[in-house]
Amino acid sequence: MGPVMLDIAGTTLTDEDRARLLHPLVFGVILFARNFSDPEQIANLCAELRGLRDPRLLIAVDHEGGRVQRFRSGFTALPPMAALGRIWDQDPQQGVAAARAVGVLIGAELAASGVDLSFTPVLDLDYGPSRAIGDRAFHRDPGAVANLAEALMAGLSERGMQAVGKHFPGHGFVAADSHLEIPVDNRLFGEIAADLIPYRRLIPLGLAAVMPAHVIYPEVDAAPAGFSSVWLQRILRKELGFQGVIFSDDLSMEGASVAGGIVQRAEAALGAGCDIVLVCNRPAAADELLAGLSWNAPHGWIERVGGLYGRGAQSPLTALGADAGWRDAQACLAGLSPTANLPKGGAARA
Repeated sequence: MGPVMLDIAGTTLTDEDRARLLHPLVFGVILFARNFSDPEQIANLCAELRGLRDPRLLIAVDHEGGRVQRFRSGFTALPPMAALGRIWDQDPQQGVAAARAVGVLIGAELAASGVDLSFTPVLDLDYGPSRAIGDRAFHRDPGAVANLAEALMAGLSERGMQAVGKHFPGHGFVAADSHLEIPVDNRLFGEIAADLIPYRRLIPLGLAAVMPAHVIYPEVDAAPAGFSSVWLQRILRKELGFQGVIFSDDLSMEGASVAGGIVQRAEAALGAGCDIVLVCNRPAAADELLAGLSWNAPHGWIERVGGLYGRGAQSPLTALGADAGWRDAQACLAGLSPTANLPKGGAARA
């Protein structure tokens, strides 16, 4: 295994996909909406991915809810996290219950499909202007974010799935979208302290992984957080005591362009302290990275990344109707206040 996570082209594996995924530098695969057509297809695809090599590939997806939910038909229509924040404002206890239910549904439905990991929860604070974050954030209040994220993490854990907090230290303050631009957050470190509160709360509770932002905080370091040893080593590892896995955000994004070409981006991210680097939507760049990256596993790397694997498919998605925990989570979402602006039709049935 190596430190690279790649994507694939479509709903079935091509020969080119297989060749890349069998490369010794590759650790896992991230799935997107283009890789999904229906529950049976995604389960078959994941089964093929899991059987492709030994040690097997880690299979991940961005499955947060709201506008960032890659699998739709046959899966529960999950609300954006801001909807849970609105519930929290009305009734914190109900908000926590809803967040836990979302975690159970994500964990149960993805595990039933053979997926190991969702890149969730979003721990960014909703300051308002961010085009990248918006309603993906739970709330403006860091205490509310921490409580709701803790509940979601507990729901994931109940189903054997780890949590990935993102986008460290916080992407919610700047308007620019790091997919398309190079965001710069000019706040002083003391002004960013509120953004760190969810991490301070969740790290001692077992937060397994963190994804840093492609945002530059020039008052702290000249490099974007994902390329900054100040943020990843001095602050995240030493000050906050994080011992888990650090994923880069997608190195194909414009926010990563300050580090140079794709090999230079990966070297910068790994050198700063990332354990796994993602390259998505650019197969030629993936090939260039696999051909050009030289890497040796640092001490403790295998133990860290090995903890990310999920339990795997216990039963097919269609069998979850017999699962009392899944039914309870469905009922919880179905009973939420209309002011939460849940997806039309409420909670879908698998």
